[in-house]
Amino acid sequence: MQEITLISRLPELTIGLSGEIHAQNADEFYEEVLAAYTQEKADLVFECRKLEFIDSTTLGTFVKLCKTVKADGHRMVLRGLQPRLKKLFVICALDALMEIEE
Repeated sequence: MQEITLISRLPELTIGLSGEIHAQNADEFYEEVLAAYTQEKADLVFECRKLEFIDSTTLGTFVKLCKTVKADGHRMVLRGLQPRLKKLFVICALDALMEIEE
């Protein structure tokens, strides 16, 4: 189960993630984040401390979101990833595409 929580809207759009995001709910995750982003385009920050699991579909979803955000001149940040999840982004070289903060 996933939970997406809007933490703040400006100066950056901060979204808290918890639980699991995988192939079965990645489309829902994408649509919810894109809807929030479209309302007020700004830098997109994901607070990931409570995120427990992602799969390859989720990695692709993050890439899609990142491309959208960057096309608008904004940045995307993943903050507080658990070490094992951060490792997935590094192995796939996605840390070169999006910012990963402690």
